[in-house]
Amino acid sequence: MIYTQSENHTLTAKLRQISAILALLLAVGAALPACSSMYDATGKPVEEIYIRAKAEFTDGDFIEAQRLFDIIKLQYPASDYADDAQYYLAEINFKRKEFILASYNYSYLRRLYPQSEYVKDAALKIALCYVELSPPFDRDQKYTREAIVALTEFVRDYPKDTLLKKAGAMMNEMKDKLAEREFRIAEQYRVLLSPKAALLYYDTVIDDYADTKFGELAFVGKLEVLADLRRYDEARSVCLLYNRFYQNGSQKARVEQLCTLVNNPPAAIKK
Repeated sequence: MIYTQSENHTLTAKLRQISAILALLLAVGAALPACSSMYDATGKPVEEIYIRAKAEFTDGDFIEAQRLFDIIKLQYPASDYADDAQYYLAEINFKRKEFILASYNYSYLRRLYPQSEYVKDAALKIALCYVELSPPFDRDQKYTREAIVALTEFVRDYPKDTLLKKAGAMMNEMKDKLAEREFRIAEQYRVLLSPKAALLYYDTVIDDYADTKFGELAFVGKLEVLADLRRYDEARSVCLLYNRFYQNGSQKARVEQLCTLVNNPPAAIKK
């Protein structure tokens, strides 16, 4: 059968309508089993609701698990399962990578249930949330600083915990990031021929992050700038400070070369 152009347009439009209706029916059909499988918590004991919620969480059905944990949290706030529900709500946020909301819920758990068995884990998870939120060094470092604060609190509160080494490693990672930011800015100022501005940022690294991998590099940079500016007295003080911090540093050969220069500058340009 041959259709005119007008009839072809009409037929195409009808086929699209039929396809849309079929897609809608399929979606509704797929949703019906999910709706019918929702657990009716009405009048159920809180323990039974918790067991079902925990099972849903374990199976990865976070939507249903969250619904049931919310019921426990809102309807049974004085029960033995209230802190469990609050903890797993935070865990759901964390697994969904909703780190700001997760941090809030972990913090809420610590404030509302200070005797909960989850308090210590929540303290580390708060730090982990901020570690996950921490951006590359060249971006705003608000969350990096929040991570350091949270990790410092964890180390202070649990100095003998088995996770102390992990917390320390994360703290070093965050401090390295802050140090790199300041160090890279100092290097940029040197490229822009602004040595005095570069010195300010090198000093920030030395004063605040001497124990990071950029601390030693900042000493080298500062010595090079001071030597270029012929500020030899200041450079000699930096040499003494470097030797106090890094007796076996990776940059020792370069620093010794610079310290020799500033301790024995050419006679014509001594200052």
